[in-house]
Amino acid sequence: IINNYLGGTQGGAVDKASPSGMHFRDSKRKVDYVLAYHYRKRLARHPAGAGSPEPMHGSASLALVSNGGTGKGSVELQQQDGGQHAPQERPRPLGVEVIELGPLDTLEDEKRLQREEYERNLVEVGLEIEKDPENKSQGLSFVRIHAPWQVLSREAELLKIKMPTKKMYEITEEGGILKTLNEIWCKLTKPLQPQVPQQENTNMKTLSYPFSREKIYLYNIKDKDTFFDNATRSRIVHEILKRVSTKARNSTGIGTLIANHVYDAAYPLHDGEYEGQNDDMNERKLLYREWARYGVFYKFQPIDLIRKYFGEKIGLYFAWLGLYTEFLIPSSVVGIIVFLYGCITIEGDIPSKEMCDQHNAFTMCPLCDKFCDYWNLSSACATARASHLFDNPATVFFSIFMALWATMFLEQWKRLQMRLSYFWDLTGLEEEEVSFLSEHPRPEYETKLLQKKLKNKNITTENSNEDEKEKLTWSDRMPGYAANFGLILFMIMLTFSAVFGVIVYRITTAAALSFSTNETTRSNVRVTVTATAVIINLVVILILDEIYGAVAKWLTEIEVPKTEKTFEERLILKAFLLKFVNSYAPIFYVAFFKGRFVGHPGHYVYVFEGYRMEECAPGGCLMELCIQLSIIMLGKQLIQNNLFEIGIPKLKKLFRKLKDERTEPKEMDTNQSKDPQQWDLDYLLEPFTGLTPEYMEMIIQFGFVTLFVASFPLAPLFALLNNIIEVRLDAKKFVTEVRRPDTVRAKDIGIWYNILSGIGKLSVIINAFVIAVTSDFIPRLMYQYAYSQNGTMHGFINHTLSYFNVSHLKAGTQPENSPFAQDVLFCRFKDYREPPWSQNQYEFSKQYWAVLSARLAFVILFQNLVMFLSVLVDWMIPDIPKDISEQIKKEKSVLLDFFLKEEHEKLKLIESFIAPDKQKHKSGTKGERIRAASFCQFNRCQKGSFASFSSQHTEV
Repeated sequence: IINNYLGGTQGGAVDKASPSGMHFRDSKRKVDYVLAYHYRKRLARHPAGAGSPEPMHGSASLALVSNGGTGKGSVELQQQDGGQHAPQERPRPLGVEVIELGPLDTLEDEKRLQREEYERNLVEVGLEIEKDPENKSQGLSFVRIHAPWQVLSREAELLKIKMPTKKMYEITEEGGILKTLNEIWCKLTKPLQPQVPQQENTNMKTLSYPFSREKIYLYNIKDKDTFFDNATRSRIVHEILKRVSTKARNSTGIGTLIANHVYDAAYPLHDGEYEGQNDDMNERKLLYREWARYGVFYKFQPIDLIRKYFGEKIGLYFAWLGLYTEFLIPSSVVGIIVFLYGCITIEGDIPSKEMCDQHNAFTMCPLCDKFCDYWNLSSACATARASHLFDNPATVFFSIFMALWATMFLEQWKRLQMRLSYFWDLTGLEEEEVSFLSEHPRPEYETKLLQKKLKNKNITTENSNEDEKEKLTWSDRMPGYAANFGLILFMIMLTFSAVFGVIVYRITTAAALSFSTNETTRSNVRVTVTATAVIINLVVILILDEIYGAVAKWLTEIEVPKTEKTFEERLILKAFLLKFVNSYAPIFYVAFFKGRFVGHPGHYVYVFEGYRMEECAPGGCLMELCIQLSIIMLGKQLIQNNLFEIGIPKLKKLFRKLKDERTEPKEMDTNQSKDPQQWDLDYLLEPFTGLTPEYMEMIIQFGFVTLFVASFPLAPLFALLNNIIEVRLDAKKFVTEVRRPDTVRAKDIGIWYNILSGIGKLSVIINAFVIAVTSDFIPRLMYQYAYSQNGTMHGFINHTLSYFNVSHLKAGTQPENSPFAQDVLFCRFKDYREPPWSQNQYEFSKQYWAVLSARLAFVILFQNLVMFLSVLVDWMIPDIPKDISEQIKKEKSVLLDFFLKEEHEKLKLIESFIAPDKQKHKSGTKGERIRAASFCQFNRCQKGSFASFSSQHTEV
């Protein structure tokens, strides 16, 4: 390894930055990866002429580390540069002032040595490096990495990366009516297609095969520089960076070095600017124009281009998000129809008419003690009419529809996932390859393991068995698991405490407003309390969501998972559990607990010895559930998913920029080019932190759409409107605001599918209970078919109200200064209880037990029916499309034929070389062996040269 330092005075030609910002300064070699770090030089107070403690001082414009140079070439280069930068001699002990290093200087020197060792090791594995000069006292510097063909081909073979071969084969399409419908659909949706480069013949597919240097003749290599695209090149370099280690602190890979702040960041470059007047079109600019703008919200996503630029994992996320958004269209239409049905039938709803009828004059019991008066049920007319919009027979149908919708969505996703796997050549991505890609230990795991080794080295004797491979055991992780269990339990209890706090707020505020002398305030108590409580709930949910995200990450870190995949799965499960409880706890309370533990007049349940438990509105709790669900869902989508996603990255970017400007001294850098290069621009972008936040917000939304859809049929519509913006918002973030992520191969969306499936099954049970318990659907059916005199709903309101003798009210709870006190003998309350003239007064009546039995029977029937239909749909729709399974079989046979043909041609070519030798030397057996051996040697020598004809074939 030769370090060639090019002098600033003589290296004028090299000093110019590459025009595109994507290459080394020779404008030939691509920058495949960038490492960024901050350096800080100590002020050297030693006499002039003494050896410098730094490896290089002065104004060198470029430090170039090349692989494969010779010592002689290095000396000649330095002589050409005027000899100003001859190899540094070691400082002589005499005449050198000894400098006391502070802690910061020592730490900085240690980081510099680690960087030098790491970069040396990178060069040893074949990478080529270009470094920025460190010509300030402190500042930001970049290390640019290029992978030559030898390294790319070697690593592509090791990683089993599938590359296109010379062979193309025709994809057989389904004929008949499906083909005709597909053609019509393509013509209709042509204006919605993004204007991105497409394959000329869509019926042809290139055969791909894992790269092999021995079978290099199989591949369609026109240019070695462009055979591997930018995403594949950066992926290969990233795998090398994760693998290369340093002796200092036993650091393995770039992840450990970044965790130890040796480097600040490591990232691949974006493909140039996404905006600008220049005509140079790159994939980033194309994605921005056709995908990452709000103006193209109506267009389909260019999924293949997304996959090519960002990798399969991100491509699958956007494909899933696109399918989910498309599936929301039919559910939104059906939801609107159900809502309109409620609007149309509201005038014909008999219970609402009875409740609003002034002549019925149902005198209701007071809503609070002492300060609340008797009231007429007709005053709750508006609430009852509004409840009918969401509490009608159509909601039962909609619940069944949404359960089947969720099943069909998951089945369709499995089919689309399989189709993408086939076209993206992921069908052969075996588990061994996936495990190989994700088996690199995390830096935190290595640090913990190193601490354990050092501890054991002090305890164990020399006779101990050192051959056994060290790893973290259950006992090592037990403190982390205990902390996880305790803190998760505490966080769930914190959520319940927050819900209980809001309940107390509602009870106390309702009581306080009831004391008001203002008639308007007293009449609007329920609306005021409900609206303010829901807003408080929303604010608490948003705050706790951010806290729970950070807590889940910290809890996963103290568990010390070994690999990134394990870390991600455990983080997802913890974050989902906490955020699920946080988002849905207030909604569960309103749906299933509010108004269930109130008691009855004369025997109410109190909290804090003075406040009655709150009860549902006369029209039932379903309307309040609808309000709660809609405000929390819309608030989360608007504030958390949109404002936070737009605002927080911009604030972080501004903060990082101000921090860099504050820490770096304002020194003139004469060698810095005026225009910032691509690596400078990308460094200012936000680091990519993974897809977990993107999936999480969509999964929570999926829960809002499916879990309580019986109470809010418009939920799919609001989700659809949000997702149309969300797709472009995420796209813009990935293209313009985030550093280019490392491309990751993935066959599926991982654990998220299991969570979606679980939510889909849970939604069936919850909707069954919402219809049976929260709504009045079952009591209405029971009354109409069991208790009604004429089979109609006339008399339903009177049937659901029980009688109470006002003389049985406890002392001190009667209404004060009531104008109706003398006239009222009995008041009514909503419940199925025996009247005061019965022997078992105020006990649950027979109707109560009959309705309860019907509710439980409905839950069992509904759940089993919907589950059966879901299983039926799952069975009827195959996971793998028929045409794709046939194409996979065909591809295997085509690949085998292609191999045999290529091997046959190669054999004929070898025979054509050997045949003349046999004719010339029929009698000279020894000569033949020498000729054959020389041929083999010739082939072996030329193997590294692509230009050689013989190198296109393997050795004999």
